[in-house]
Amino acid sequence: MSATRHIQHYQKEEALLTTELNVIQTVAAIEAQVQPLDAWDEQAITELLSQDINKLLLVSQKKEVVGYCLYQQLFEQAEIFRIATHPDYQRQGIAAQLLEALFAALTAQGGESLLLEVRADNVPAIALYERYGFIVIHRRKGYYQAANQPPMDALIMACDLNR
Repeated sequence: MSATRHIQHYQKEEALLTTELNVIQTVAAIEAQVQPLDAWDEQAITELLSQDINKLLLVSQKKEVVGYCLYQQLFEQAEIFRIATHPDYQRQGIAAQLLEALFAALTAQGGESLLLEVRADNVPAIALYERYGFIVIHRRKGYYQAANQPPMDALIMACDLNR
């Protein structure tokens, strides 16, 4: 079946100095594959991680990054900026592992609620989030716009970590 997966947190300089996994380059490469219309590049990820409140949670398998979650925690509230799995490893429970690790880390640090935004047409992601207790609290009409594609709504979802 699947090899052993490891989940690690990276912050600030840790992510920049980790050569073993080439963390930021790898995350940017996965971004380019899974978010082709709106990928964050190495510079954007580096700038995000240069702030103390922003964190990166990684899942690696055989020393290869296969999934990540970029998020922010400010006091009792947290927000997922990005959560993604490498296309070769999708549908193997990696995003669920990330959510479970994130919930544990946030609760241990006094987190009470978690927000995220998802495209309204991303049915698999919405189903996963709902399984973990997220509910839609707002809809941004026509938020995602790309050339030659109809506008797509964004769903703002929230989860109570004290459930």
